[in-house]
Amino acid sequence: MKWKTIRQTVWDKLAKEKRPIVLYGMGDGADKILQVFSERQIQASGVFASDEFVRGHSFAGFPVRTLAQTIEQFGNDIVIVLSFASQRPEVLEKMYALDKQFDVVAPDVPVAGDGLFDLAFAHTHMEEFDAVAALLSDSLSRQVLDAMICFKLTGQLSYLQMGESEKAEAFTHLLKPHPAEHFMDFGAYNGDTIRELLGYTHGAFASITALEPDPRNFRKLSSYAQGLSGDIRLIQAGAWDSDCTMTFAAKAGRNSRLFAKGQQVQMRAADSILQSAPCTMLKLDVEGAERQALLGAAQTIARWKPRLNVACYHRNEDLFTLPLLAHQLNPDYMLYLRHHPYVPAWDVNLYAI
Repeated sequence: MKWKTIRQTVWDKLAKEKRPIVLYGMGDGADKILQVFSERQIQASGVFASDEFVRGHSFAGFPVRTLAQTIEQFGNDIVIVLSFASQRPEVLEKMYALDKQFDVVAPDVPVAGDGLFDLAFAHTHMEEFDAVAALLSDSLSRQVLDAMICFKLTGQLSYLQMGESEKAEAFTHLLKPHPAEHFMDFGAYNGDTIRELLGYTHGAFASITALEPDPRNFRKLSSYAQGLSGDIRLIQAGAWDSDCTMTFAAKAGRNSRLFAKGQQVQMRAADSILQSAPCTMLKLDVEGAERQALLGAAQTIARWKPRLNVACYHRNEDLFTLPLLAHQLNPDYMLYLRHHPYVPAWDVNLYAI
């Protein structure tokens, strides 16, 4: 695999850089990147944003400028650090256009959990990555695995494109939704995946069970579900390996930031919710709790063997932990990895069929 030939990470490159390093974007991602900069003595020179977001404000002590103003200050020979995430086509087009004109990197920082996906991490888990590669069922999946590791190590956008495919390919060639689905959606957000699913079944389904912990998102989900008719169950809860109540602290992770500090959150396991009810498709996008959610669905998976659609990008270890766990829970699964258009390496999904 190509990633095994990489000798320098994006952090190593930036630490040696003599040119001005400017961040493109603000927010949580930029905060995390600047924290690593501080730990590794990497010096940022400025921050810029898309023209429509520049309002004379500042971020992390830097005045937020436009790209034109940044070039006027530093010249064209700069290193641009992408510091926000997007899947919007017009934004991705702008990112890739910048990559053709400038030296652009998108350092990988985990959505959940600690530590960095660096060479030490990758080589420590080489056996697990090799095991996953051996389990994957097609060449595109192995290409995705290699490309995502390469990207996480180098921050080079070209690797994202190497492993990219449209979500429609996963639905039409892998998941293949049908009108008799018993669909369970953990991390249902506002019903976006349910909409996708029903788009392929012409609105038909046998049952839908959806979990969403965030009150605002749950209201949106409930509003959307009012327009559907059939066996629908909505539960305001998070996904876990058992039924319990947990406390989430503010800014302890992307999931827990949804809740006020010290707020109690109800957590549910799929096996407890479904008990003996059927499940033909299970989607897990639960902001870093995918491993626990899979364990909480162990009986459901053993009995019904539902097709799985599992987010595989929130934690550094997700690329090997989740495929290996899915295989352990059902050795008959055919496993696939897909990366749908997104910068950075988000929307990397494990599909188990």
